[in-house]
Amino acid sequence: MTTSDSFDDERDPQGDLTGGGEASVLPPPVARNFAVEPPVAPPPVRVAPPALSPPPVRPPAAARVFAEPPVAAVVAASEAPPLDGGFGGFVIDTTKPKGKVVEEQPQADGEAEGEDAEGVKGRKRSFFDFAPPWLISLVVHLIIIISLAIVVTPVGDGLNSLLLTIGQSDLQSDGEFTEFQMGQDEVIDVNDAMDLEPLAPVDLLSSAEMELDGEKSELVEFEKGLGEEILPVAKMFVGRSGAMRKTLLSVYGGTAKTEDAVELGLKWLTRQQGRDGSWSIRGPYGDGASGENKVAATAMALLAFLGAGHTHQGGEYRGTVSKGIKWLVEQQDRDGFFCKEGASHQRTYAQAQSSIVVCELYGMTEDSWLREPAQLALNYAQRAQGPDGGWRYQPGDPGDTSVTGWYVMALQSGMASGLEVDQSVLYKVRSYLDEAAVGDGSEYAYQPGGAASAAMSAEGLLCRQYLGWEHSQPEMITGVNRLVDQDWMFTREDNNVYYWYYATQVLHHFGGSQWKAWNDLMKEELPDMQVKQGREAGSWAPQRDRWASVSGGRLMMTCFSIYCLEVYYRHMPLYQGGKQKDDAKTGG
Repeated sequence: MTTSDSFDDERDPQGDLTGGGEASVLPPPVARNFAVEPPVAPPPVRVAPPALSPPPVRPPAAARVFAEPPVAAVVAASEAPPLDGGFGGFVIDTTKPKGKVVEEQPQADGEAEGEDAEGVKGRKRSFFDFAPPWLISLVVHLIIIISLAIVVTPVGDGLNSLLLTIGQSDLQSDGEFTEFQMGQDEVIDVNDAMDLEPLAPVDLLSSAEMELDGEKSELVEFEKGLGEEILPVAKMFVGRSGAMRKTLLSVYGGTAKTEDAVELGLKWLTRQQGRDGSWSIRGPYGDGASGENKVAATAMALLAFLGAGHTHQGGEYRGTVSKGIKWLVEQQDRDGFFCKEGASHQRTYAQAQSSIVVCELYGMTEDSWLREPAQLALNYAQRAQGPDGGWRYQPGDPGDTSVTGWYVMALQSGMASGLEVDQSVLYKVRSYLDEAAVGDGSEYAYQPGGAASAAMSAEGLLCRQYLGWEHSQPEMITGVNRLVDQDWMFTREDNNVYYWYYATQVLHHFGGSQWKAWNDLMKEELPDMQVKQGREAGSWAPQRDRWASVSGGRLMMTCFSIYCLEVYYRHMPLYQGGKQKDDAKTGG
């Protein structure tokens, strides 16, 4: 191997010798006369030994310019496989490019050149080795922005996703801002800017809250005219106790006399309760019914206590109510049916009345254990509806107005208590009432095609009120005026407690002069009819009554009389403030 070949093999890509340092410069040869002088042996060839270690100090090398690599070299580089750490299919050449000005950096003392080469050539190249500075800056700023967004964004329980869109905005701004200035003379005077109207007087029944004797009671806004959709009566039972009860009692014409009669009646009922919590329709009092139906008797008695605001959780008679409701719920079967004794017509009345009890008591207390029996009772009622939209003695029978009215009240009580009622069931009741109506629709018969009667007309009108008739409905006005005609007006000369029960409710909801005329008689005469002394003190005798004398006996007569005297607060009025209009007789 020649000397020149040895130099080519040992030279690094930058033109240095492998040993490092400057190449030795040989002096130019001197011409000699071999004829005169003896030939001199050429000097030995200097070959740089392999560098085992770098010199202690490597001075900075001067910048050198190298020629561009031949085309063949570029082609070979492009065909080389990608190195580890490269991007996609690009080839990353870790050698210093030729034809460029390269400034060699000095190496620190004690740092081996071999270690430097290993650090550069031995590790995989990362993103930051090749990414331009602007891209690295962008990534860092994005991380900061996302972190700040997570910290300050009000995302509730957690951040689901965050989307950042980077790009040039399509919107263009003219860069102009409007400056607003306000001088001292333009300061707005609040007193000049606001035209305050005097406060309107607050109606007694629209007050939001009242507090009396340390007991807090809410007054609710009444819903006026239930409209085409059949809506539940909101807060149907909230007037039965506390300050609200006293307020309604005063507004709608109740007196201390009516309240004393209610209290005396409840005491009589308490004395008649059996040890098991039930009541009997036959005794132990006098003038009981001929047949027995404990479910009906217990339901009627409990309704009297509930109407005065007593529940199994509160009130003076909570122990009485607690025993009674436990016994009643125990009678219910899986289908929701309560009554298994008595005549068929008595069973259906008892079923509807028991349904009202469990729905009202659940609505008044929201006691969870009552929800299931109440819903079961409502489910049974909906299944038992006849094809004409009414109810009668057996499930699916064509209806009669008397039984239908009780089931309508059961469904309304359930709706007011937040239970499930199919609206289509109530729509069918409307169809039944259309068939049972007589004349212009202001009076009703016991069954479709029959003659109108006072009791059935009052019951039919009450159903119409709950099913959406407005206060101004012409048939409603005509029907209400008919209830206070001379031959249907309240009078103790013609005892008809079943009729009184329904007519009292209709007129109370309607209000106006019709209610006043009725109540002025009832609030005096009905308490006067109550037994005040003896063993039956607090009860009402049934002998002269059209219905109690032949079916319900003393217990029915007493319970229905108590219902009438509780009417002031038993159910919240359906129309705003009773719609006190004396001109309703003329349809105004």
